[in-house]
Amino acid sequence: MDFRPARPLHHRALRVSHAQLAVPFALIALVTLVDVLAPPDVHLGPFLVAAPALTASFAGPWMTGLVGLVAVLAQVVVAMARTSLTDLNHTFQIIALVMISGFVTFFAHLREVHEKELIQLRSVAETAQEVVLRPLRDRIGPLSVASVYLAAAAEAQIGGDLYAAARTATGTRLIIGDVRGKGLEAVGDAALVLGAFRAAAHQEAELPGLVNYLEAAVSPDLDGSEDNGRGGVPGEDGESFVTAAVLDVPDGKPLLHLVSCGHPPPLLLPRAGGVVRLEVSQPGPPLGLAGLVAAPVTAQTFAFAAGDVLLLYTDGVLEARDREGAFYPLAERVAACSGMHPRALLDHLCRDLLAHATGNTLGDDAAMVAIERPL
Repeated sequence: MDFRPARPLHHRALRVSHAQLAVPFALIALVTLVDVLAPPDVHLGPFLVAAPALTASFAGPWMTGLVGLVAVLAQVVVAMARTSLTDLNHTFQIIALVMISGFVTFFAHLREVHEKELIQLRSVAETAQEVVLRPLRDRIGPLSVASVYLAAAAEAQIGGDLYAAARTATGTRLIIGDVRGKGLEAVGDAALVLGAFRAAAHQEAELPGLVNYLEAAVSPDLDGSEDNGRGGVPGEDGESFVTAAVLDVPDGKPLLHLVSCGHPPPLLLPRAGGVVRLEVSQPGPPLGLAGLVAAPVTAQTFAFAAGDVLLLYTDGVLEARDREGAFYPLAERVAACSGMHPRALLDHLCRDLLAHATGNTLGDDAAMVAIERPL
């Protein structure tokens, strides 16, 4: 995951460039000079109000107030140069400039307070995301692993995509999933699935047993019949669910076991080249919907030899659209990445995915996990 913590708000002054500050002061100097040299019937003093108003768009209240003060002093200079401070026209211009400068300074203060609250909320969201979605280690047993989480909006790096890994006595178990919905409720459901996975991955000997445990753990919460400590927020009348792919990768065998619960099929990049979609013959329903479909959970075995790379992903990757509305061709793009190690593969796909998406912005959160069985 790539989280970029926001810089503290009190460093705003350091982020305001000299070029930005030069604009309002240059405007004040220009208006003052032209107003002094203008004919008696021409008054440009009202234009000075643009300086503090412009400053309020990028600076805080202190800088806005300073620019407003300089603008008022400039208006005083103009009044003394053209007539006098007691001139009724200039007196009203000065009073109006003082009032408007005070207003824009106050609104700059309100905006700064609001931005501080947003930064605090974002910090809480980032912390919650890191707690729920722990970064995967680069090495898990004999496997080389890389993971990435791409938020649909940079200011809201939190959602319902999930992944996790757990070591067992015989190998490594992994899960990747996508909770229906967004926001804090989706994060709560994702935390529930991950907690159940981490609790049962070491206890259930068979992969179908692990999936049944996940289903039993999340179903009561998703249909809203139990609170489970989430503040009484119910599910959407039983319509919530979680798509997931659960894998077991034995240490000493060139294979993997896969249970698909309505999730997009993983992509296998064999060492010899090409791309293989790991489509299971009997996929199960998403977690939370097993009660609607009477189907046993079955695991299917696929080859996963030394030098092969496996790519797990959520549907936010597939649903990224370009300006013409075309979906991201993941399998086609992955086919050109043969021989890449997990981290290089994900770095390449992230750049390519964002370049494909309209405005470099995803319509939904996306997560990817790449796994390689070393030679």
